[in-house]
Amino acid sequence: MRTFVLGQRIRYRYSQPVTNLRQRLRVVPPASHGPQRRRRWQLSVEGVLSSSTRTFLDRFGNVTVDVFVPQVDDEVEFVLDVEACADSSGCCEADVDRRYLRPTRLTEADEIITELASGVSGSDLASICTWVHRSIDYEWGVTGVRTTASEALAGGRGVCQDYAHIMLAICRAAGLGARYVSGHLTGEGGSHAWVEVLHPHPDRQAAWIAEGWDPTHNRRTNADYLVVAVGRDYADVAPLSGTYDGKGVRNSLAVNKHLDQM
Repeated sequence: MRTFVLGQRIRYRYSQPVTNLRQRLRVVPPASHGPQRRRRWQLSVEGVLSSSTRTFLDRFGNVTVDVFVPQVDDEVEFVLDVEACADSSGCCEADVDRRYLRPTRLTEADEIITELASGVSGSDLASICTWVHRSIDYEWGVTGVRTTASEALAGGRGVCQDYAHIMLAICRAAGLGARYVSGHLTGEGGSHAWVEVLHPHPDRQAAWIAEGWDPTHNRRTNADYLVVAVGRDYADVAPLSGTYDGKGVRNSLAVNKHLDQM
């Protein structure tokens, strides 16, 4: 059993004071995810005089924190402290959810993906993962959160979310359930994304077995991966989103993270 200690500082700076800041954060790991267990968590709001928070589970079961800040003079910081543990297993049980069988705008299959998916079965996952890993080069800044799987594939470059979207598109085009996973990988400075492929449970009709694959690194997931959220694609698990009132105000974002594993 391994223990994760995660600390994140998420800071927004504004060129002028803003009001009615509404921020949504999906940065807290679930209470449990297969062999992973959350032991404690705390999220504080710093740099402002007052704030209020509401914590709930979204439609995919992800811990979601909504923050309201009446006024931000120049900056606001969200400080997260988490402790969780996990063993080496890369599989877990999941309730059957047919949303993970259907393509989304970000995972719609083009002709290349459709052709590749023909004849694919659940036993071909290692070769699928390897194909996706080799299909694009890892490069930061050439794609964005709205880039589709087919666009990333055509461009030949992308980051972890693009690798995940391409593998999701192939799996779903082949009739396999699959979901996007956001979280952290020990040894990496930023957040990470990978895929869980969903197989029929051998004993329970209402359940799947979720098997983790990381096409960015071309391997199965293990206890070095800390799950934060799951969904159909990146849009369902975006860690940060929000609005504020302030015409013409510019903002900048800085995220600092440390992840220790014991």
